[in-house]
Amino acid sequence: MTSRSTLRAMEAEVTLNDSGDTSGERRDAAGHFVDRYAHPYFEPGAAERELLNTRRRITDWSKTQLGPVPTPLRGGRISLNEIIGDEGVREIEELGEIRFHALGDSGVNHAEEAEQVAEDMATDFKPSAGGLNPAFLLHLGDVVYGAGKGTHYGERFYKPYRRYPGKIIAIPGNHDGEVKSDADNPSLKDFLAHFCTEEPQISTQASGSGIFRQTMTLPGAYWCLDAPFVRIIGLYSNRLENPGYLEGLQADGSDDQSQLQWLESVLREITGEQQQKALIVATHHPPFSQSGHSGSTEMHKSIIAIADRVGIIPDAFLSGHAHNYQRYTRRGGGRQIPYYVAGTGGINPQHVQPATGSPADESRTTTYDAALSSLGYLFITISSTQLKTEFWRLGSEYTTAFDPVTLDLADHTLR
Repeated sequence: MTSRSTLRAMEAEVTLNDSGDTSGERRDAAGHFVDRYAHPYFEPGAAERELLNTRRRITDWSKTQLGPVPTPLRGGRISLNEIIGDEGVREIEELGEIRFHALGDSGVNHAEEAEQVAEDMATDFKPSAGGLNPAFLLHLGDVVYGAGKGTHYGERFYKPYRRYPGKIIAIPGNHDGEVKSDADNPSLKDFLAHFCTEEPQISTQASGSGIFRQTMTLPGAYWCLDAPFVRIIGLYSNRLENPGYLEGLQADGSDDQSQLQWLESVLREITGEQQQKALIVATHHPPFSQSGHSGSTEMHKSIIAIADRVGIIPDAFLSGHAHNYQRYTRRGGGRQIPYYVAGTGGINPQHVQPATGSPADESRTTTYDAALSSLGYLFITISSTQLKTEFWRLGSEYTTAFDPVTLDLADHTLR
């Protein structure tokens, strides 16, 4: 067995030839060892930092692997009336607040843990509670994992949620968009077939198991939901494992900026609408993450750049992807903006680094404030003055919420 000291001695003898190759190893124009090392971040010496800030970086390759982003119907907008009916919306308005659940990352294997979480959420419903009942579940993506998704919706979505009384809306995650078999092609076809039909219908994946749950009529893979006290913008962060992007690729291989253009358009529409409400942005890939999966810095910058250009600041961000609970606070413009990660819907929880309130990015304007490795769900309550979140861990032994936080919508501070 070659010792570490022997290897170091051998490395010292390696020389570069005139073409820039090491003896017996080729390098590309960026200096990567193209034969031996698979990951382009493994670069020679001090050049690594400089190279990562040029066009020669993994981001450029990643963008060539993006999938298409289908154009939504009806301008990408939908009202809560279209989902729960006029009477349901009237109950919420009379109550003076809206409540809903949120989670992601559920549909894996036999989805037994997802069913446990769903049944825990179902205890929040009471037949006589009216508007106090959650208005819906916002699924933050990765509804169904694996190849052949169309044949797995029964086991991995309809079955685990068969006793959940509420409607379920969703944004697609990377596993919803991936194409791992011919049956998954084109990308997102099965997500669209269950969440974006023109009229509600009962799919054979539900009825084949004797389950009554109608498909949803969302306008597409990205959308803006108008509800009492809140607008939610759901975005598709595409099919890469990491990071997330709002761009896509068209059939001819050219860049597709349509989702970014739509986001700017819909934000401008919102600024012109008279009724002021809380604004939530939801993406499957999280802008910030310390554990499980990394944050998507470039995606976040593109969202913030558009929001700044329009002159509107989202009140909160919701994401999944990392299989744990995390909360961050970004500060800017005199506001505190909470960012939540809740990929806690059923897949095995990932270890999460302890939250200490320390800076989470180079700007030092965002802090890492709460974390928990657990299955569970977010319970969100929004009125005209407050946005309150609670994370409920799976298990009857947990009788109090983890990390309850309230955002004052008047002064935009958290408490």
